[in-house]
Amino acid sequence: MRLAQDAQLDLVEVSPNSSPPVCRIMDYGKWKYQQSKKEHKNRSSAHKSELKGIRLRPKIDVHDLTIKVGKAREFLVEGHKVQFTMLFRGREMAHRELGMRVMHKVRDTLEQVSKVEAEPRMMGRRMTMALAPDRSGSKAEMKATAQKKTSSDSAREVLPATAR
Repeated sequence: MRLAQDAQLDLVEVSPNSSPPVCRIMDYGKWKYQQSKKEHKNRSSAHKSELKGIRLRPKIDVHDLTIKVGKAREFLVEGHKVQFTMLFRGREMAHRELGMRVMHKVRDTLEQVSKVEAEPRMMGRRMTMALAPDRSGSKAEMKATAQKKTSSDSAREVLPATAR
């Protein structure tokens, strides 16, 4: 006690259940402040995953789809989930297989950086599919594959020739 008073510090009981009880001489206010700063830093650095939505149509052009798939790849590399929504209008409802084909091509194109969270399924006039980032690979690898795949050469593999 006298040592703590001489140093103008606090005597803090660290482990009261041990025999003999363990105490530490320290500035308790400073320690408490540092702990709150650590908590705040940990809370602010925690990354929250958002659900990003991308809308498609069954008769989407190759270039348009390439752009949207590239954007989805960026979202996945950043750690966000991506939901693809395909909207059907009028007679397009009679050709749902075209929409399913586009969704499967999107899934196959993004398989290096994502995993399927929800398979493509119809809900009224909408077809939805959800992809989550695949955390098995490192971020550097994911970014490298993202840059390779967004080149214009991959545009031809996104849509089959019959759907163009």
